[in-house]
Amino acid sequence: MAQEQLYGFDTLKVRAGYKPEEHNRAVSVPIYQTASYELGDTDRMSRLFTFAEPGFLYTRIGNPTVAVLEERLAALDGAAAAVAVASGMAAISYTLLNVTEGGGRILTTPQLYGGTFDSFKKIYPKFGIGIDQVEKPDDPEEFRRAIKPDTKAIYVESISNPNAIVADIEKLAQIAHENDIPLIVDNTVATPYLLNPIQYGADIVVYSATKALSGHGNVIAGVILESGRFKWDNGKFPHFLEPYHTLRDATGSPRNFLQVFPDAPFTFRVRLNYLNYFGAALSPFDAYLVLLGLETLSERMQKQVANTDKILRYLEEKSVVSWVRHPRAKNSPSRALAEKYLPRGAGGLFTFGVKGTDEQISAFIDSLNLFSYQANLGDARSLIINSPKTTHGELTAEEQRLAGITPETVRVSIGLETPEDLIADLEQAFNKVFA
Repeated sequence: MAQEQLYGFDTLKVRAGYKPEEHNRAVSVPIYQTASYELGDTDRMSRLFTFAEPGFLYTRIGNPTVAVLEERLAALDGAAAAVAVASGMAAISYTLLNVTEGGGRILTTPQLYGGTFDSFKKIYPKFGIGIDQVEKPDDPEEFRRAIKPDTKAIYVESISNPNAIVADIEKLAQIAHENDIPLIVDNTVATPYLLNPIQYGADIVVYSATKALSGHGNVIAGVILESGRFKWDNGKFPHFLEPYHTLRDATGSPRNFLQVFPDAPFTFRVRLNYLNYFGAALSPFDAYLVLLGLETLSERMQKQVANTDKILRYLEEKSVVSWVRHPRAKNSPSRALAEKYLPRGAGGLFTFGVKGTDEQISAFIDSLNLFSYQANLGDARSLIINSPKTTHGELTAEEQRLAGITPETVRVSIGLETPEDLIADLEQAFNKVFA
């Protein structure tokens, strides 16, 4: 890792975490399609089971192909370690369960992906985990006032889904650390190319690698990364200090995660407890697909940012469009934060409002030829969807109002097509419905 820190982002996205000489000199990362691994001999087995020697035992908790992905993303994010899992939702759930184990509360915002929001209502309270939402998430002081004695973390999206609101990560990290709790950032929309939350004080970063990290709409995957800087022994997280027989040393004495993994206790605790026993393991082939996508991450994001700028300008001039929400849109409340955190661009996700009935909005979407009507984002293809009825359909009308999702909201994720073709497609659909 020390040598890799000397390299730039584009070198790391192609080469980090992989040494061909350790893999039969294969140029491309091999797919290790195996369930288990030969232990060698009983002495090596003892070293593996006491963590005296790194190695692989069973693909549910670790695999060489997946490990390259984890190390590569850790290098791109400047993280101490990473653990890859089978989906973005698995990454979120394992992270929040790991931080609140034994009870506690998560402080968050209504400006979240609909599935995350809905899980906060339906799932976590039934496990004794409270969820608090600030009503004015654009004001960091709202978070400070909302922290309770049993609050265990602040959770936000760096660029929110669907309205692309930018979080003030540095201020939120300061507030979290003043209260001895971690800041958890879902960086799915931005990717490490546009934003590095750890650089601004985030402690845990999660991704749905299904989206822009892989970028081709062909894989479901998630990743959890940790900065390695948070003090898990500050008294608020006693479960990190519990000794386990499974972490015993060579003499058989139980140890805790901070003793065995002092530089990355959070992700190793996820790996050995939640990934191991809840079992949402990322397959080697899916890890390989994400690795392929990572190799073109910079180029794809640059193109999507450039395309988005052109389409924003087009939509802002359409009389049938009532508003556009993106950090680079006119009069965006996130513009100043985007200039600070997102100098390379604010990504290809945004929303706009259509001056029309539900039937007209549906007819507009149905009239498009190039935009794909699907519930995904960050794809090489441009996507469109009516969020109030789909990606955020789980939210009640009041919850949608708090999240800033009005009935006329249409969400767009811009891809890699020729921007003039995308604009022409929008234009013909507008003309067909609203002429």
